[in-house]
Amino acid sequence: MRAITMTAAGGPEVLVEATRPDPVPAAGELLVQVTASGVNRPDVLQRKGAYAPPPGASDLPGLEIAGTIVGGDAGELAAAGFKLGDRVCALVAGGGYAERCTAPIAQCLPVPKGFSDIEAASLPETFFTVWSNVWDRGRLQPGETLLVQGGSSGIGVTAIQLAKAMGSRVIVTAGSDDKVAACVALGADVGINYRTQDFVAEVKAASGGKGADVVLDMVAGEYLAREIQCVADDGRIVIIAVQGGVNCAVNAGEVLRRRLTITGSTLRPRPVAFKGAIAASLRQHVWPLLEAGRVKPVIHTVFPAAQAAQAHALMESSTHVGKIMLDWTA
Repeated sequence: MRAITMTAAGGPEVLVEATRPDPVPAAGELLVQVTASGVNRPDVLQRKGAYAPPPGASDLPGLEIAGTIVGGDAGELAAAGFKLGDRVCALVAGGGYAERCTAPIAQCLPVPKGFSDIEAASLPETFFTVWSNVWDRGRLQPGETLLVQGGSSGIGVTAIQLAKAMGSRVIVTAGSDDKVAACVALGADVGINYRTQDFVAEVKAASGGKGADVVLDMVAGEYLAREIQCVADDGRIVIIAVQGGVNCAVNAGEVLRRRLTITGSTLRPRPVAFKGAIAASLRQHVWPLLEAGRVKPVIHTVFPAAQAAQAHALMESSTHVGKIMLDWTA
């Protein structure tokens, strides 16, 4: 099969097309003929040598795919409601940048009705991450306010739409007026340009001084102390990335007095059962929203798979709004 491999840790140029043996599904797995793969920040970190795959996972990058089931135990497939030839999308721990990829059956979902494979492949990484962190960890409730740091990212555009569809208010930050406008067009109630505005003051003003009930933080670093200043009493700050660095100084007294929760997670190393439970929640609560058109994939650019290096360069430029995808049929 064709696959995108890394010749070494480094810049986008280390991503090259190569030939690899077809993977073989183990018990509890199926084999997908991949037509589309998503590009995500963890892929960039892996390429740089900063995010190794978990034990047993493929060394190839790629955490989300869509395509057709071409292998797997018929009984296991049937028990999960699948069969050979079905179109699925899946969250994987690696190996997504290839024409064929194995995936735990529990982490697979049917392609939503009316969706292309490109659209379906844009869903797993961001939707699993947002659901697990905003609802399971952050416990966002209808009527509460969510602050999304980095609203124009793949995570951000997913969080905006899901939170609005679930009855919450959404405030976002983004790095340009155009990105802010794009977030508002997707449903955000308030958009803040963090380069020209003080997000702490703007969040407090937009919430009548209360602050956001939940903060979805992809920055960490010095942002955390500022988020404590604009989160509501009993608020929850959920860290899912550390683009601003891992070190931060916070006022622990504020955390105590105002009963704040600071938490975080990384999804890739979690067991299949954990991710399978997220998949079940998505199928129950989110897939109907997608099929009804209330939540939509936001695709910025689609590259032929052989141009994975260009896709990574675009990701690192941070000029995109939404998802960057690889097409294995181009």
